[in-house]
Amino acid sequence: MKKRALITGATSGIGEATARLFAGEGYDLIITGRRIERLKNLKAELEARWGIDVLALNFDIRDRFQCEAALGSLPDDRRDIDILVNNAGLAAGLEHLDEGDTNDWEAMIDTNVKGLLFVTRLVARSMVERGCGHIVNLGSIAGTQPYENGAVYCASKHAVHAISQSLRMDLLSHGIKVTEIRPGMVETEFSTVRFHGDRERADAVYRGVEPLRGEDIAEAILWVVSQPAHVNIDDLVITPVAQANAYLTCRRPAK
Repeated sequence: MKKRALITGATSGIGEATARLFAGEGYDLIITGRRIERLKNLKAELEARWGIDVLALNFDIRDRFQCEAALGSLPDDRRDIDILVNNAGLAAGLEHLDEGDTNDWEAMIDTNVKGLLFVTRLVARSMVERGCGHIVNLGSIAGTQPYENGAVYCASKHAVHAISQSLRMDLLSHGIKVTEIRPGMVETEFSTVRFHGDRERADAVYRGVEPLRGEDIAEAILWVVSQPAHVNIDDLVITPVAQANAYLTCRRPAK
């Protein structure tokens, strides 16, 4: 029997890589994002290549009413979601708290915390009704290792860590799996967004290091959701070899 996965933030990075990998494994998909053209292109590509059903939903997870409208009006044949991948998230700004931009703070908290909660609440309800499902939250090593200049981003990922642990207990009696995946340095659009399009600053983040790729995390997500029914992977930390933790990275000069 085919399974259906809902992946938020599927227009780039980890979310896009996960959609591609799941499509190749035969999953039907619901993909969400704010960039409608990217969503349309990805939908067309995956359906043509893999012959799966892809529903593209263009809405902003930061808006509770948009979440409710998009997910509350799913067709009957697409309401049963087996896997929810809460991937959508971002970092904005990198400065001391007293110099921080409150617009950046709101973007991070609204996306990383509130958006995750809005989507999870809606999808978890149907999982509870059916007594099965798997929720995968994309956290970060910043969720347990705060660092200088990252107070609000780290706080938002600490929240994801706490939500994941609480959700595991909330859904325990319903047989629903909950996993948090906490990557270290992954080269996606993450740093470009954090530095508001400044490519030079974004590239410097990965200089002298071979970071993880979106595909690496997608492979981990697929492995997690492919475990036997009695197995739950609660928490998975993934870092590049050159990164020991949020504070220590070994950078080597370019050859």
